[in-house]
Amino acid sequence: MSENNNSKRPQQGGKPNQQGGGQNKNNGKKNGKDWVMYIIYGIIILSLGGVWLGGDGSGAKREIGWSRLDEILRKGDQKEIVVVDKERAEIYIKEEALKADTSYNDITRGAKDLKNAGYYIYKFVDIESFKSDLDMVAQQNFERDTAGLADSNGYVDSERINEIRRQSHIELKARESDRTWEKVLYWFGPLLMLIFFFVVMNRIANRQMGGGGGGIFSVGKSKAKIYDGKTSTNVTFKDVAGLAGAKEEVMEVVDFLKNPKKYTALGGKIPKGVLLVGPPGTGKTLLAKAVAGEANVPFFSMSGSDFVEMFVGVGASRVRDLFEEAKKKAPCIIFIDEIDAVGRARSRGGMSNANDERENTLNQLLTEMDGFGTNNGVIVMAATNRADILDKALLRAGRFDRQIYVELPDIDERKAIFEVHMKGLKLSSDIDKDFLSKQTPGFSGADIANVCNEAALVAARKNKQLIEKQDFLDAIDRIIGGLEKRSKVITTEEKRTIAYHESGHASVSWQLRWGQPLVKVTIVPRGKALGAAWYLPEERQITTYEQMFDEITSLVAGRAAEEIVFGQISTGALNDLERATKMAYSLVVYYGMSSKVGNVSYYDSTGQSEWNFTKPFSEQTNQTIDEEVKRMVEEAYQRAKEILIGSRDKLDQLAGVLFEREVIFREDVEKIYGKRPWDKEAESEKEKADDASQVTSTTENQEDTPEENQAAPSAEKAE
Repeated sequence: MSENNNSKRPQQGGKPNQQGGGQNKNNGKKNGKDWVMYIIYGIIILSLGGVWLGGDGSGAKREIGWSRLDEILRKGDQKEIVVVDKERAEIYIKEEALKADTSYNDITRGAKDLKNAGYYIYKFVDIESFKSDLDMVAQQNFERDTAGLADSNGYVDSERINEIRRQSHIELKARESDRTWEKVLYWFGPLLMLIFFFVVMNRIANRQMGGGGGGIFSVGKSKAKIYDGKTSTNVTFKDVAGLAGAKEEVMEVVDFLKNPKKYTALGGKIPKGVLLVGPPGTGKTLLAKAVAGEANVPFFSMSGSDFVEMFVGVGASRVRDLFEEAKKKAPCIIFIDEIDAVGRARSRGGMSNANDERENTLNQLLTEMDGFGTNNGVIVMAATNRADILDKALLRAGRFDRQIYVELPDIDERKAIFEVHMKGLKLSSDIDKDFLSKQTPGFSGADIANVCNEAALVAARKNKQLIEKQDFLDAIDRIIGGLEKRSKVITTEEKRTIAYHESGHASVSWQLRWGQPLVKVTIVPRGKALGAAWYLPEERQITTYEQMFDEITSLVAGRAAEEIVFGQISTGALNDLERATKMAYSLVVYYGMSSKVGNVSYYDSTGQSEWNFTKPFSEQTNQTIDEEVKRMVEEAYQRAKEILIGSRDKLDQLAGVLFEREVIFREDVEKIYGKRPWDKEAESEKEKADDASQVTSTTENQEDTPEENQAAPSAEKAE
């Protein structure tokens, strides 16, 4: 069981699904040439295989031992025996024996006819011994065939005896084989195959390590994709919604490239580097694509991991090659995505190594960006979501002059992002973009794109013709909480416990001043949670102790309800206790909101203590922190119990409705507890603010010139 909160959800990364092409115009020709080479390689392999293993339509050759040869000789099935090179004997079988005896099928298989049948091979040690063995078999055959030929008078026909002797004799023929090609292949075949293997591997390495004619020796070449007038990303600043501040700074760089005299006339210089920093999915790469589409100058794009290779010195070589190519095409822009892969602070990996490949690559990058040489007209853009681990030398002025923080979109920016991603969707008339933007606090541009796509999938799954409001709500629930598992087996007692647990969350948050507005409560298992309470948190920039303590009280209210109703507690509060403990710990250690610890903060925003094995405070302070965290959570728990005991009848009523329906909404809670007085105050303040903004906008419109009225911002997109 968990209490879901949209603002405390983990951020999901994502990149826009738009492809840029920086391919070489000769790729088609190179690919065709590669296919021709592969065909040639295949012909060579088939030729070698045909020489070694190929046949001419004759049968198989089988090597046999003496016992099998002795059997053939005693039956007299041999047609002829040919001794080849005094090393082996080839035994050919008579056609009538091949027809009558199935034991010879092993040499007739695969032959066109019996005339092309194969033969047996017998390898002997010594030719004289082999002849002696054959003479012995011939003598035994003669004695066998002449036994009983004498008549009653003991007379034997001499002609018959001579005929049998002639038939029993085993004649040998000698032949010297032509082994020229066999010897050549025997000695040079493995060498040819080894050369062929290295040629193929060289071409594969050539294709994977940067191309060029140098094969594996071109591994140090840059792998950057180039976008110029012939190739484009098809993304402009009009495709970027929200990110007004970040977009303004990036557009200034583009404007400098288009109109340099506007800035150089006043003595200004173009920034050498621009670093985009922000959570995953906020649109850093999309901004870079927009720059590539708008700048009208060569744009080199590559990832930080493209500098990393298994060979020593490759990373530094690729950095040098990248900047050499960029200088030739200046003015231009180099974009390095996920620069933390190569720009991590030096000697912070646990073990220092002076020859570390990544450090060599970083040193070369530092030198190229602002070293002894100059890079006039080359602007370096980079993106990362881990700026805290980057090397300080990389972040200094002169290398990355500007650091642009790309934040998560606010409510107005989320509305603009929804408008962009809904363009290709078939929507029903009940879709309210303002409502959806309020339902997605903490969502990045990539998350919102995922919501729109998931809503379309949900509607298609239900065989709808249009995407409705409920489909978007189901998509949001699916992304935050996971897939519903209505088939999960839960006993009645467990279901009743979960109902009271979630009702405890809803009841306490409803009665607290800073409790977050409830959206719905469910006891249907979703993801890893057996139940969940969904809230719509207020988007604020600063938070007070009272607000955070009310949230901790709401988190532990589920376990408090279990203890009050059942007199025992369960393991279902694991996620609640984890979040409550972390929040209390942050109050004490980071925000200095504990009277015993004092106004101190042990938070390290630089990330320098990431690999430290010691804490920045003493053991005594550590004990005090533990006591304060435990006190805060325990006070919140007792407070939640008091609230639930004071409204026990309403808690039972709410849990009963939830147990029966499995899902309840804000209106159901409002019927039992009544309207929250703080909601009325918030609505009153909002109405006053709206009235004031209307008066201000009316005054501004009266003072605007026609030119200013025409300069309305276009709908743009952030991911």
